[in-house]
Amino acid sequence: MQGLMQQTPLTLDGIFRRAETFWPTKRLTTATPSGRERTDYGTWAARTRRLGGALEDLGVSADGRVATFAWNTARHLELYFAAPCTGRVLHTLNIRLFAEQLVYIANHAEDEVVFVDRSLLPLLWPVVDDFKSIHHVVVMDDTGSAGPEIPDDPRIVDYEQLIAAATPHPFGVVTDESTAASMCYTSGTTGEPKGVVYSHRSVVLHSMTEMMVDAAGVGESDVVLPVVPMFHANAWGLCQTGVLAGSEIVFPGADLSPAAIAALITEEGVTVAAGVPTIWMGALQFLAGRRHSLRSILCGGSAVPRSLGEAYRTEVGVPILQAWGMTETSPLASVARIRSDRQAEADSEEALADLRATQGIPVPNVELRIADPGTGEALPWDDTSTGEVQVRGPWVAREYYNDPRGAASFTDDGWLRTGDVAAVRPDGYIRLVDRTKDLIKSGGEWVSSVDLENHIMSHPSVAEAAVIAVPSEKWMERPLACVVVKAGETLTEEEVMEWLRPRVPRWWLPDGVEFIEEVPKTSVGKFSKKDLRERFADRRVP
Repeated sequence: MQGLMQQTPLTLDGIFRRAETFWPTKRLTTATPSGRERTDYGTWAARTRRLGGALEDLGVSADGRVATFAWNTARHLELYFAAPCTGRVLHTLNIRLFAEQLVYIANHAEDEVVFVDRSLLPLLWPVVDDFKSIHHVVVMDDTGSAGPEIPDDPRIVDYEQLIAAATPHPFGVVTDESTAASMCYTSGTTGEPKGVVYSHRSVVLHSMTEMMVDAAGVGESDVVLPVVPMFHANAWGLCQTGVLAGSEIVFPGADLSPAAIAALITEEGVTVAAGVPTIWMGALQFLAGRRHSLRSILCGGSAVPRSLGEAYRTEVGVPILQAWGMTETSPLASVARIRSDRQAEADSEEALADLRATQGIPVPNVELRIADPGTGEALPWDDTSTGEVQVRGPWVAREYYNDPRGAASFTDDGWLRTGDVAAVRPDGYIRLVDRTKDLIKSGGEWVSSVDLENHIMSHPSVAEAAVIAVPSEKWMERPLACVVVKAGETLTEEEVMEWLRPRVPRWWLPDGVEFIEEVPKTSVGKFSKKDLRERFADRRVP
């Protein structure tokens, strides 16, 4: 026997229409170099519908990929809905990528148009001729007359002129909730980045779960500040969630300095803010002792130091709420909420701090297990056994976009292999202890040790090179390069840096170079980074 409920598709059009109908006067604020621009959901909705019509005018195909290269702004939020609500696919490009990766991703996704903030145009324009399928570059002026020069090129389109001339789109064209809504690319340890494609259904369900009080707890009365970039796992879903909830949203724009973030929090009445640990490390001194409306400080991207969480509890009055996830999980998978029974049992604030320092328990609808990476055998939740974290759920990827290499990231029974290693307490609290991959997480962004090694070893004077992570007070982790120089050759640390500067993003550059006689090897001839980590265990960088 089947249920007799209506089969209404879960689409972003429903989220959009709810905001358009119920919250037309709710405020959206964007920080700009000339001040804070304010609009409301009613104005935003009208512009978003015009943008939908503009995509038609540009000739973007029915399911074409619409790329963005932009900061967190209300304009970017227009793209978040105009593309998927017209049946197209939003593709946020990471502005911090190296040029070769950017070109690969745009071409692999077959982007047809890219919307770029004027302040970021100098980063994009040098590679624009390498894009194979992009026919239009739409410039969103976030700088005014002081911005960089806009090239005189027929591919350039002005954003405001484009939507002013467009006819509003009716939306409502997506009837299959499994239709692609957006996509993000995530880097691996080797090879090219992989594409994750979110469906309308997955985004809606993820947004609904983020509204739950035991998840992110975003509600209608909140003022949300997504410091986490809108190109980084779709700002952790907070933009779609905020629109669904009817929250006011504050966008930080290009100025992510600690003082600017703290000013937005205190002056705009922000109640929920989200960012990586390095953001909150810098902002602490500007928030300590000041009046604010914060009730939740969401933090993810890398493990939150226990000391940082406690500093916020004692100096700001709000402990950091740690969450865990990845691009492939949309990204929310677990949140370190304190269960009521654990709250009652805790005999000290120290015990509660220990719980807050974990990655929490899986949010509703996400299942998690830990398994032996070699055998796949499920391991017990005893807070001692460690294994690879594997997850499944309605907003967890089942495969990568057009990329057979990704098959190894999924188990035969359909679970995502996250590459993280953890122990799990009997009550479900997750404690990450390591990673199966040798990626370095710096300021919430991944740095590929393998890619760095390959670039270093392409130097004619280098025989071997291995890159490991060392602790950093500011960035959590930074790369340290261990280099073996060829016999008869000489090499300095500055020469290594000069070699890397034109080849990798600036923030990938190692914080030091150690010249060694030989990279230690395992029994099968692989580099033994474990031995290098032990050798340089006392190494620290600011």
